[in-house]
Amino acid sequence: MSILLENLSNGGDVMTEQGNLKIKVQVMAGDAIAIGPGKAALLEAIDQTGSIAGAGRALGFSYRRTRDMVNTLNTAWQAPLIGTSKGGAGHGGATLTPEGRDLLAAYGKLTASLDEMAQGHAPALLSKLKGAIDA
Repeated sequence: MSILLENLSNGGDVMTEQGNLKIKVQVMAGDAIAIGPGKAALLEAIDQTGSIAGAGRALGFSYRRTRDMVNTLNTAWQAPLIGTSKGGAGHGGATLTPEGRDLLAAYGKLTASLDEMAQGHAPALLSKLKGAIDA
């Protein structure tokens, strides 16, 4: 497993008149993203809604994307992060496992720490930009 840092963030962007710095943390398991901002958001939404489908809908994810993300979250780690229960209409649901809660908390701490560090270092880098470029 490796940690890949790219330029997109979970909300701790540093902005100046010249530009902005965004930080994205992805933990890779081979070529698969074991967790990143999207999967962390899905875990949070599952925790809030108690439903995998409801969480995906709340985030604007397709059923297939949601299902694939859940599959990765439950197979990339030593233990599944999402537990499900089957039942009749209105009786099924999904919850984060203890491992899922721990992993989400650890991911949140890592991203918050990197965002905080960026606040101190980014202005020196961003001050060197000319300004916005139309891409």
